[in-house]
Amino acid sequence: MEMPVNQQQPDPADVEKNKGMAILAYIIFFIPLLAAKESKFAMYHANQGLVLFLAAMVANVVGAIIPLIGWFVIMPLANLAIVIFAVLGIINAAQGVMKPLPLIGNITLIS
Repeated sequence: MEMPVNQQQPDPADVEKNKGMAILAYIIFFIPLLAAKESKFAMYHANQGLVLFLAAMVANVVGAIIPLIGWFVIMPLANLAIVIFAVLGIINAAQGVMKPLPLIGNITLIS
């Protein structure tokens, strides 16, 4: 089976050691930044968690600024998408893969 171009192959030992940190990155993105700095796998998922957090902040600020449509359309849909992306990220981390999230996964803020 051929691996997609944008999916990296993690080190199996790194995955086993830092799978919990990678999962935690989608809930509290900065914990792996402090506790697993040396792990390429955990840092990849910390980056995905940070990008997801920033996307949620932008979507909610934009939704809050626009009356009615923002409150009742933009914010609920954006928050639903954020929850879905977080669940996808947690599943990817639990499976030990470094697969980017849809739409925002190719943004790199943490190297």
